[in-house]
Amino acid sequence: MNYEFPPNWPRDAGAQLCHDWLSGMRGGERVLEILCEGFPTAPIYTLLSNPSAISDTIKSHPIHTSWMQRIPGVTQHYRKLLPLFPAAISSLRPEPADLLISTSHCVAKSLKSHPDTKHVCYCFTPMRYAWLFYEEYFGPSPAKALLVKPILACLRWWDRKTANRVDRFVAISEHVRERIKRCYDREADVVYPPVNTHIWTPDPTVPKGDFDLIVSALVPYKRVDLAVEAYTRSGRNLTIVGVGGQLPTLKAAAGDNITFLEHQSDEAILDLYRRARLLVFPGEEDFGIVPLEAQSCGTPVVAYRKGGATETVLEDQTGIFFDTQTPNALQEAVEQCGQRDWDPAILRTHAERFGVANFIQGMADVIQNVIGE
Repeated sequence: MNYEFPPNWPRDAGAQLCHDWLSGMRGGERVLEILCEGFPTAPIYTLLSNPSAISDTIKSHPIHTSWMQRIPGVTQHYRKLLPLFPAAISSLRPEPADLLISTSHCVAKSLKSHPDTKHVCYCFTPMRYAWLFYEEYFGPSPAKALLVKPILACLRWWDRKTANRVDRFVAISEHVRERIKRCYDREADVVYPPVNTHIWTPDPTVPKGDFDLIVSALVPYKRVDLAVEAYTRSGRNLTIVGVGGQLPTLKAAAGDNITFLEHQSDEAILDLYRRARLLVFPGEEDFGIVPLEAQSCGTPVVAYRKGGATETVLEDQTGIFFDTQTPNALQEAVEQCGQRDWDPAILRTHAERFGVANFIQGMADVIQNVIGE
């Protein structure tokens, strides 16, 4: 993809990039991909890399990995090595440069750059594992808590301490900006992540189907279980796209009206976005790009009223919120959403506010301010 960069994009800046790890192409890697195009010669520093799982755009850059790369099977099991991440990121030694941009949800923001290098961190969130959702990640086991909680306390201390390696934080949402203030006591600009509205497009010739849609990783904090319970009760048709550790449990709990499609291509997901009656977004997310992809295709959203969704869904214009994470509350919101007539043009116009061009311009403005300082 050849993106257009504005006149104030710092094309001549000697830049470096840092990303937590390169093990797939999700939202964070799509952000990195745009920055790779903006800085076509920039080296990338990362804990580990799986070349077969990343795009050609990212692979075209020099990639410097930590000593974790030499651990057998690390690209499959790296999440189990969380306590080693601080030492691994500290082992990387970037060369002097004018600018470092880290795209971070874990330890990338803690890369120690040269003293003369300006460091801008595009922060997806402070380290989720250490600060948030303990039970969703580690479960309720008291025995595990005795081992894990002291480690997480050390990680929080280290994470907060190394926040001073960043000259300017950029948050992906107001929700995350507040979390950066709470965790790091640092201010942040807000630049929303890019939605590929040129890919996720409506098609008036495609009729709406008799099903609702979820597109999500199947992990506990996404709360797909809530939707499975609500839809099994109601009997309405629900299609779920995604994989994850909860897949067997969700399948076992689901009624015959719920279809699991697991992995799907972008083309298949585009068709589902266009044909779905509505999209269900039952978890609390830092931003949540999927609701905007659906809106970009002209499909309304039912979302939990917390986190990034409150910034990306317009109540009664592009979707309906529910206030408590219960099957009844979700089911009531789904009923309300299904009874309304939604204007696809309004949905599409709202999503376009979060397009790639807005992200690039926002980052250009931040980078120029930091370089100017």
